[in-house]
Amino acid sequence: MTVHGLDELVERAAALVTDDVRTIVGVCGAPGSGKTTVATRLVSRLAADGVPSARVPMDGFHLSDDVLRARGLLDVKGAPQTFDAYGFLALLARLRTETDHPVYAPGFERTLEQPIAAAIEVAPDVRVVVTEGNYLLDADAPWPLVREALDEVWFVDLADDRRRARLVDRHVTFGKSRDEAQAWVDRVDEPNARRVIARCDTADLVVTGH
Repeated sequence: MTVHGLDELVERAAALVTDDVRTIVGVCGAPGSGKTTVATRLVSRLAADGVPSARVPMDGFHLSDDVLRARGLLDVKGAPQTFDAYGFLALLARLRTETDHPVYAPGFERTLEQPIAAAIEVAPDVRVVVTEGNYLLDADAPWPLVREALDEVWFVDLADDRRRARLVDRHVTFGKSRDEAQAWVDRVDEPNARRVIARCDTADLVVTGH
């Protein structure tokens, strides 16, 4: 099933809400597909409709550059092995059930390109958590456990040429030259994108990117 409009997404997310535990919706997609835009708009609209919601991106679980350098992974930053996937899984478990106190999640500072601890507060009254990330549908361990921890996963689909151009522009904005940005997209982002896109048919819903 493919959805084009925000209204449909809001209605679907609201229908998942129960009284027992928090609802957690995953927004997946290749780098540059527009996951953040979809997740941000969804949370904003749900809150406006009286459903307290929070956005908790997977990006906060990037390993730090120091750890990546020690493991020889700095040159492939953004690949699945450069995330603390088990830490992310543990946070999802807490978000699901811990509703009598705030839960704090790490964020990601794009200017520094580093995770920031306890940057996101999920208040006790939040009913829907929207998380976003590239590998929510990945087949390698422990990502299938992440998938099981989510009520639904929606895949954001965007034409490759627009997605790649957006990625290059993003890297330039945060300090790379255009040649460096293009090289990084070709060498790192695009192999990751192909891996992510290969799993799109396992999503509960496909969202048209913008």
